[in-house]
Amino acid sequence: MWQPNERYPDSAVRVLDQSFARYKLALASVERLYTGCRWSEGPVWFGDGRYLLWSDIPNNRILRWDDETGQVSAFRKPSNNANGNTRDRQGRLVTCEHDSRRVTRTEYDGSITVLADSYDGRKLNSPNDVVVTSDGSIWFTDPPFGILGYYEGHKDDSELEPAVYRIDGKSGKIAKVADDIPGPNGLAFSPDEKILYVVASRDAPNRTIRAYEVRSGGKLGKGKVLIDAAGGSPDGFRVDVDGNLWCGWGMGTPELDGVRVFSPSGQPIGHIDLPERCANVCFGGRYRNRLFMAASHGLYALYVNTQGVAGG
Repeated sequence: MWQPNERYPDSAVRVLDQSFARYKLALASVERLYTGCRWSEGPVWFGDGRYLLWSDIPNNRILRWDDETGQVSAFRKPSNNANGNTRDRQGRLVTCEHDSRRVTRTEYDGSITVLADSYDGRKLNSPNDVVVTSDGSIWFTDPPFGILGYYEGHKDDSELEPAVYRIDGKSGKIAKVADDIPGPNGLAFSPDEKILYVVASRDAPNRTIRAYEVRSGGKLGKGKVLIDAAGGSPDGFRVDVDGNLWCGWGMGTPELDGVRVFSPSGQPIGHIDLPERCANVCFGGRYRNRLFMAASHGLYALYVNTQGVAGG
């Protein structure tokens, strides 16, 4: 059972390397904002409305947490088993949907625009996670996880190999940028957008996070393994202004559940203990210094002494 830490500093925020000590606030602790989900994913912060959206995939809904009242309500149900969410540079919600096998944008009037549902004349698998770069381009991963059964989508045949795609911010044209990643999952960019990080969730013997040089025209150079999870289970993640990777983590043993933080060089420097596996995170709050963590059944938050990358 969840029990908040009533004393400062919070022992749930662990320093694995002294370089992480500067990011730990002595007077901040992990807060549980909500519980009651089946599988929480895809948190995204709306600062202009002071609320957070996140997906509860098996319950086929996107939930909304209000910062002013602490109330949680259904933002969208059904959600087509929505997974990853982000905002584009005009502030609109961009969503990966498992059941409909597409990436959508929610317009200001609430209408839905389909950004991608196929490539080369064949259906996408089940878009998983998404990020938007400063030029307006939309990058997303497309593993088959949502069509493997009926829990997070519906069972169906795969028509495309798992891949990472880019939707051009001006033309809207979709291009495949990487197809060498086993089970592409969470993705994020370095602060200067010169490196794309992608979780390889079907890599063996351990999950890995790979790093790709981003070249002109939205093309990628050859990837390399930056982080070997070694028993952990990276899923979704975000990057702070110093280039550190804040990764949803878990599986194996309870000591691994939570968020694992890595330096830009791939060294583990910190860990935030949660009572359940964390799937994905985002930075929010007025100064982008509040880390929101979508864990198995719930939503957690922690103020940290850094800021998330703008738009990340």
